This record gives sequence, structure tokens and C-alpha cells, in this order.
Amino acid sequence: MSEASSDIALIGLAVMGQNLVMNMNDHGFTVSVYNRTGSVTDAFMAGPAKGSKVVPTKTVKELVASLKSPRRVFILVKAGAAVDAVINELTPLLAKGDIIIDGGNSHFPDSQRRFAELSEKGIRFVGSGVSGGEEGARRGPSIMPGGDPEAWPYIKEILQSVSAKVDGEPCCDWVGEGGAGHYVKMVHNGIEYGDMQMIAEAYDLMKTGLGLSAAKLQAVFEDWNRGALDSYLIEITAEIFGFKDEDGGPLVDKILDAAGQKGTGKWTSNSALDLGMPVTLIGEAVFARALSALKTERERASKALSGPKPAFDGDQKAFIDDVMRALYASKIVSYAQGYMLLREASKEYGWKLNFGSIALMWRGGCIIRSRFLGDIKKAFEKNPELENLLIDDFFRKVIDESQTGWRKTVANAALLGIPTPCMSSALAFYDGYRRDRLPANLLQAQRDYFGAHTYERTDKKRGEFFHTNWTGRGGSVSSRSYNA
Repeated sequence: MSEASSDIALIGLAVMGQNLVMNMNDHGFTVSVYNRTGSVTDAFMAGPAKGSKVVPTKTVKELVASLKSPRRVFILVKAGAAVDAVINELTPLLAKGDIIIDGGNSHFPDSQRRFAELSEKGIRFVGSGVSGGEEGARRGPSIMPGGDPEAWPYIKEILQSVSAKVDGEPCCDWVGEGGAGHYVKMVHNGIEYGDMQMIAEAYDLMKTGLGLSAAKLQAVFEDWNRGALDSYLIEITAEIFGFKDEDGGPLVDKILDAAGQKGTGKWTSNSALDLGMPVTLIGEAVFARALSALKTERERASKALSGPKPAFDGDQKAFIDDVMRALYASKIVSYAQGYMLLREASKEYGWKLNFGSIALMWRGGCIIRSRFLGDIKKAFEKNPELENLLIDDFFRKVIDESQTGWRKTVANAALLGIPTPCMSSALAFYDGYRRDRLPANLLQAQRDYFGAHTYERTDKKRGEFFHTNWTGRGGSVSSRSYNA
């Protein structure tokens, strides 16, 4: 093979990288590969890539030399310093107009910074979220590219070819400038945290509250997956309940109840706080994992703290149906909150996000893929300026139909002493969002009382602020520079 014949290069041959390379190869693209540990490249070429068109290289310089112009380099290494190290090694070898694609789980401010730094050098940077795990990388992931829009025409064919397809449409489209791609992926992961926690709460309610066996739980989740809750996470949850350990018992019962996390849920929650968006459900999902990690502390507390006996003695079928409705309604709230955050970030950073397109990107290939996302896409197609998913006719109807079962589930959970942080916070958010008046008037009175922070009045126009000398001992000067 002559020099400069490869369509794209990939750096980082861990499982995701290897599978994505073979996916590209299957779609007719010639891919050059490099891994810092050369033995990994050798093993890949002798194994999965044997007999393929994949081009192995020993150095980054050799990798760059093998590429057609404009050169396209896809990076799949650990987020953070490793990405910067690879970019710093690549940059002197690239020319103006060449493209670097970071496909890892980078934090969006890093992508914003890299976009700005590389733009000054004439190099087109793309920060692309990739979701779907190793299976998605091999068979078709959801891909969320953002960064330099001038790069998109040169990478569109490759990325859309290898992405998942739903009804013939690729689950990949241009997201926006700067760090938009990784921001959308971050929110995807945050929603994933919420989905997983809500499913765990439904499991806990039925196992702890009803005493259902793993086999019965498997049947429940298989039934749910045939209806409105049809999704990847519901599907794999049913399979998990059916998986047997070596002794013939359900493996799930032997897994320690201490969850890990890699940070994307926390990033989503932090961004929500920064932008003033009430993304309560994802925040609760992050804290639920943090609470689960306090395993030994919880074991001590379980011997000291009292509570009700979690045993439901009513109609089991009605209880299960109510849990399903609570899960569905809470899921709607979770996505509504996620889209509120995307909307605010789009305004804050000038990204002009296409919300219907994002729903399409999430319909296939990714961890949160579900039938439900098709309904979100339809909602934004019908009204691109939709203020909140909860207002859409379809979702409003579902909430109306689910509301009684949702409230019964949250009430039963409280009475049984079974924690449902996400389902409960979703209901609290819904009840707060539908209220035209909240008790924040008292908060403002308190803030003005102790800090002279001022308040607005219902009988005056918005934007006009007042301060009261509540004690008769204070002054008339307000404090507009401090916020408590």
C-alpha cells in the first residue's frame, strides 16, 4: 500500500477503539491505527483485524503520513491529560485544515478549550460523544459530534455510516460548535444515571415490598419491555434477573450493593447548578450511588436505626402496575429536565442545539435508546420551540393517565420505608412545576430580613425590587451584591 492512502486514523486500541476500527473497516473505509503499547497493535492485527484493510503503524508520525488530506485522526484514549498529550504529539505533524476528533468521555469545558486552542493553529477540532459500549462501537453506536463546523463535511460520511440506524436514519448528526458534542453526551449520561436508578427503585419496591423472586422480576420486566417502557435498559434488566450463578441461584442477589461512577452524572448535576436549572432527578441518582458506596456505614446504621417493616399486604398486581406507571411518569420528568438543561446550555454557549435531532441520535446505538425517544422527536418536530416536554400533548396525556399510580407508589414507598429518591423527586418537581405560586415568597422575605437582599412584589411590575426594615432597627439600604 502506498503512502497517504488511509481515510481516517484511530489512536487508542482498547476494546471500544478496536471495535470502532472494525466497524469502519466493514463499511469500506481504510483505517490506520496506532497504540502507545505496540504489542496491543500487534495482537489486534493478528486477531480481530487479521485479513482486513486496517493499516498498523508504529509511530504517530507514521500514522499521520499514512492519511489522505485533509487528515482525520480519531482519538479514543482516557479523558483528561491523556487526550491533551496525544493532541500535543499530533499537532506539530498536522497541517491547516486537518481534523482531530476526540471520541472519549471528555468534559465539555476541555473540549471548549481544545476547540479554541486548535482553531488558532488552523486545525479543526471535533469533540464527539460516542455511546453504546463495545457492542455499539462494533455494530453501530450513537455518535454526537460537535466542534468546528467546517470539519463536518469531511467526517460526516464516515461517522454516519458507522453509526446506528433507526428507520434508515443514522443516529449521528452535527450537534453544534465548541464543546456541544461532549455536552450532549454528558447529558445523555446523566439521563442514563436517572434511568438506571429509577429501574433500581422499581426493582427494590417489588423485591423488598412484595418479595418477588428474580424469576418473577424477570417476567415483569420482559412484560414491561413489550410496552411503552420498551428500551435497552429494561431489556438487559430482564436478562440480568434470569442470569444464574455457578450454584444455580440468581447472580444479581450476590452482587454487592455499592455502585461506582465515572463522573459524567456529577458533571451534569454541576452544570445544572451552574445554569440554575432544576435537574433534580439526575442529582438524586448521583447521590443514590454515593449513598450506596457507604456500605459499611449503612450496615452499622441498619442495626441502630428503626423504620417500618417493608412488606406490602395489598393487591400485588395493582402494586406492580402502579410501579410501572411511576417509572414511566418519572422517566418523562427526567427527560424533560434533561432537555431544560440542554435548552439553557444552548442559550448560554450559543450552540443552537436541534432537540429533535438529539432525540433521533439517542434512539439507537446508545445506552438510553428506547421507543420513548421517538415520541420526544415527534414532540420537537411538531413544535421546535417547545418550552418543556411536560407541556406536549402526548406526554401530558401520559402523565395524566399515570399520575394516580405514581402518587400511590411514592406514598407506599414512604409507608414501607423503601427509598425512592428519583421517583419521589420527579413527583416533587412535577408538583412544583405545575404550581403558579410556590412558597419562595417566604424565602425572599427571609433573605431580605437577614441580609437586605430585596424582593419583588406581586402588585408591581417584574424587575422592580423592594427592601423592608423588618425589625425597625435596620436601615433602608439594601444589599444587592450578596446572595444567600
